[in-house]
Amino acid sequence: MTSSPAQNFAAQLLAALAQAGAQRIFLAPGARSQSLAIAAGQLAEAEAVELVVRLDERGVGFAALGAALASGEPSVVITTSGTAVANLHPAVLEAHHSGVPMILLTADRPEELRGVGANQTTNQVGIFADAVRACVDVPAPTEQPASDLVANPEIADHIVELAAEAYALSIGLTSRNGATPRPGPVQLNLQFREPLSAVVPAADAFLSAANGEAVEARLAALAASATRQAAPNFALVDAAIPTVVVAGAESGPAAVELAESWGWPLLAEPSSGARFGGNAVLAYRPLLEQRPDLAQRIGRVVVFGKPTLSRAVIGLFKRLDIEVFVVRDSRLEDFNVGGRAQHVDEVSVSHEVDGEWLAEWLLADKQLRLAQPVDGELTRRELIEAVWEATGEEVLVLGASRLIREAEVWAPAKIASVFSNRGLAGIDGTIATALGIAQATGRKTRVLIGDLTALHDAGSLAANPLADTLPRPAAEPDVQIIVGNDHGGAIFAGLEPAKLLPKGQFERLFSTPQSVDFESLAKAYGWGFRRITDEDDLRRSLELEGRWLFEVVLER
Repeated sequence: MTSSPAQNFAAQLLAALAQAGAQRIFLAPGARSQSLAIAAGQLAEAEAVELVVRLDERGVGFAALGAALASGEPSVVITTSGTAVANLHPAVLEAHHSGVPMILLTADRPEELRGVGANQTTNQVGIFADAVRACVDVPAPTEQPASDLVANPEIADHIVELAAEAYALSIGLTSRNGATPRPGPVQLNLQFREPLSAVVPAADAFLSAANGEAVEARLAALAASATRQAAPNFALVDAAIPTVVVAGAESGPAAVELAESWGWPLLAEPSSGARFGGNAVLAYRPLLEQRPDLAQRIGRVVVFGKPTLSRAVIGLFKRLDIEVFVVRDSRLEDFNVGGRAQHVDEVSVSHEVDGEWLAEWLLADKQLRLAQPVDGELTRRELIEAVWEATGEEVLVLGASRLIREAEVWAPAKIASVFSNRGLAGIDGTIATALGIAQATGRKTRVLIGDLTALHDAGSLAANPLADTLPRPAAEPDVQIIVGNDHGGAIFAGLEPAKLLPKGQFERLFSTPQSVDFESLAKAYGWGFRRITDEDDLRRSLELEGRWLFEVVLER
């Protein structure tokens, strides 16, 4: 029976990560990472972790991101060497800016094969730059770690240290070099020499009480030595200054609580988790653009999360006559567009707020929406309102397309689980992210995206949750991809080039017209398909179960 130091190391490392608390592993198959794949499969068969296998690293990275975004628990990602690692970069960047925990196990050639032209070998150390909380280049194992931690404590301690610190860094429990702890991706770059794998030892053999206690003890030590947070910073502000609360992505209900506590208008983005309650001003973007009597009177903005959607909102942070307070979020970078923000932990007011300010905003919001009645056609507004109305216990994922900006105006005020990759607001990996969210939540998941966003991640339709997940789910997951098809990049119509360039040149450079047959695309990947023609048809379709791609043809 062939023995393999790589397999022994991989088995102990993955077992230690599972004991630290990492319960989901995402794998894109490869040769150099084969020991990690075998160990992950063994842990999944023992029902110690959930293993998801995807065809490509770009898709697996975003699926892992989605699962971690929805659960708050770090996803472990396994890749082989070379371009496989580079393909994780978009998801790693999104995780970095959004504060999403991930642990990247990137297999690599040993040191002697670097810089000599060896196949599938590039410099993987530092490939993600400052987008990871740490990058550890782990030398290739040469000894045979014993199956009992006590029998070979030096090697076992090294593996426990790697796993515990990677987990702690990813969840923001601790940090390196004095940085403020913040959740995010961590890279363990693992050098392996041949023989690259074996069937023993089994990874689940390391799931002993003694091993678990060793991991827990190391996590406790890291927590005890973690950088302590500074004393909370409270702001007491003048209630006489007209104030609005801006809730960007990942704000959560704290923004609602503050707005309702002090009677301030709430301008909440669709994926903020704060677009509900009696203070929510839905059509805030057109109001900021069209109602200077309201916009120019704003004297203070209190910010939660990361605002990204509206230039009108971003413009508030740059006005010198407006005070900007940003409520800190341990997951996110300090938001300071405009360079004048005061970062605080809590905001309170000096005396009672005048209710007329809120009443003016709510009346203006109602008037603007009533002035644009629905006309019976299935427009972007009707599409958004119908999908929001149907979202109760379900999860909704929004892509970086024109539809999320239309949702900024037309999405109703309602408690709903809405996700979107707004860390960098990229078009990348939206379908894969949604599949990861569905995997983590076990809930019906709808994805509302434009046609270019769908095509950008069409390869993720190849996911087959019934075949590529261990332990296998008992039933087909409910995932609906709703594609608003306007045959190109309609989102660019609002940018300057649309006015500067001739129509043909603008179409060629920005709109990228497409004529893809979405029905054939869906069927090629084994998804159900329906072309939605009216609002009633849409509402009926949203009740369907299983995996569906719905195409809604929209005017440009």
